[in-house]
Amino acid sequence: MVKRIFRSICIVAVVVLASSVILFMGVLYDYFSGMERRQLQIQTELAAKAVESEGASYFKGLDIKDYRITWIDSDGTVLYDSVSDSSEMENHLEREEIKQALSEGMGTSFRYSSTLLERSLYCAKLLDDGSILRLSIVQNTLLTLVLGMLQPICIILAITIVLSLVLAFRLSENIVKPLNGLNLDEPLKNDVYEELTPMLRRIDEQQMQIRRQNDEAEQLRREFSANVSHELKTPLHTISGCAELMANNMIKPEDMTKFSVQIYNEAQRMISLVEDIIKLSHLDEGAGDMSREDTDIYDISKEVVESLAPQAEKADVTIALKGEHAIVHGIPQLLDGIIYNLCDNAVKYNRKGGNVTVTVEKKDNSVTLSVSDTGIGIPAEHQERIFERFYRVDKSRSKEIGGTGLGLSIVKHAARLHNASINLHSSTGSGTTVTIEFPC
Repeated sequence: MVKRIFRSICIVAVVVLASSVILFMGVLYDYFSGMERRQLQIQTELAAKAVESEGASYFKGLDIKDYRITWIDSDGTVLYDSVSDSSEMENHLEREEIKQALSEGMGTSFRYSSTLLERSLYCAKLLDDGSILRLSIVQNTLLTLVLGMLQPICIILAITIVLSLVLAFRLSENIVKPLNGLNLDEPLKNDVYEELTPMLRRIDEQQMQIRRQNDEAEQLRREFSANVSHELKTPLHTISGCAELMANNMIKPEDMTKFSVQIYNEAQRMISLVEDIIKLSHLDEGAGDMSREDTDIYDISKEVVESLAPQAEKADVTIALKGEHAIVHGIPQLLDGIIYNLCDNAVKYNRKGGNVTVTVEKKDNSVTLSVSDTGIGIPAEHQERIFERFYRVDKSRSKEIGGTGLGLSIVKHAARLHNASINLHSSTGSGTTVTIEFPC
């Protein structure tokens, strides 16, 4: 930043200096040129009066160094010229200043030399006898003036550049110094430029938000750790207790199968819990190693409904699918997990003789999946938290029917990876409908 400020200041200084020199010299040149033109007109008027009164005798012994005098007849023939032999000069009738003098009484013009380093100013006056007296003067052009002053201009430019470098360096340091000394830990306590206040206020807001998130994350981590420990502790105690009884021969032979089954069930519960935790961790990392492809939501829903049909029949629940084929570009494994977890919960938390309906609808820019049940419903005070990890509305019932408490959390994370929105509608005793809308 210092280099950019430094460079900008130097460029501005040089440009301002160059522009000032050009403008100043242009104004001065125009001013003095105007003075020379007026002086030339005055001299022409005076010389014209003298020629009208004295005639050709006025030119005898005339010695003028600054001006060139030319006397021209009405037909353009040169009668006298103070520099060249008049007999060898061409007809001047077509000269601009001569034509203007013949028509208006006074004429002026200027012409550049071939090198553009000089220009000649002409002023012609129509005399009473019809002849024309013309005076001219040679004037240096602006280019000549610049070339003549090139050395002092270069000296001034060099001094200016040196001063600009020194001032630019100090100024850029003074500008950047407060920025380098910003205390970003306490942004609003900095005493700097007023223009930085919005930025510092924004930084302070972001830091507060980050602190809250680090806390809205540390709290979740602690809760997650506590929940995992609690969920693992119960089956481990059960397995340990059963194994201890079996190892000490404290179980009747006829009860051995029952204890073995209990150990197996608790082990399966732990396996399911660990698998769900791994799935969640994978989803938290973005599931970047899983490929996306066009997937028919209706086909996946059909497979899920068919796989859960025995479980639903055992629970005396009817599960059905309706709707149409609809394609979503996503990760098939995660889409399957979304549908399975929603349907599994709808069956588990239903009532005997209840129904579960899976509906797939295709809209203009989205595909909607809804899973409705006629189960126990979710109280309003719990609806905002059911997608949290390990959150259970009825813990005693959840333990009875199994499950890890991570199913809906997996649904939420998988839906987020597909930029899908989740909508929940439920009331106690009237069932629950979860709707997920996938963008096409």
